[in-house]
Amino acid sequence: MKAFATRGLRHARSQRGFTLLEVLVAVLVLAIGLLGLAGLQGASLRYNQDAHLRSQAILLAYDIGDRMRANRNAALGGAYDLGFAAPPAACDPQLDPGGANIADEDLGDWLNMLACLLPRGNGAVQRNGDVAIIRVQWDEERDGQLQTLEFRTRL
Repeated sequence: MKAFATRGLRHARSQRGFTLLEVLVAVLVLAIGLLGLAGLQGASLRYNQDAHLRSQAILLAYDIGDRMRANRNAALGGAYDLGFAAPPAACDPQLDPGGANIADEDLGDWLNMLACLLPRGNGAVQRNGDVAIIRVQWDEERDGQLQTLEFRTRL
């Protein structure tokens, strides 16, 4: 009986370190999994921000298109034609565009909204007959290059 007890004790001693090694491997696998999950969360946040900026750009392009349709005669006459200019230095939520006419007020308000809602937001409007080509630019702040959305609408 004593031989059986000694053999069992030796077998238990040889298993002691193996359990600790299993725990260390499990912790390592868990740590790698959590790092991967954190990376996916970061990418998700970045892509969500990009989608938000694109949505804002689309809404702003629709906005100036609707303003042009509301003032169609001036739009067809070229009053809304605008090239890319230096964007406003800062957003002014209390801005009163106070232009000489409705088209100037619309463009001033639109450029201010671009500056308020998009990083380095800027816009241009070009007319080709009764089709307006609206371009909105902004910086997604990843690679320093400006993103451009082009929207065409019939007046």
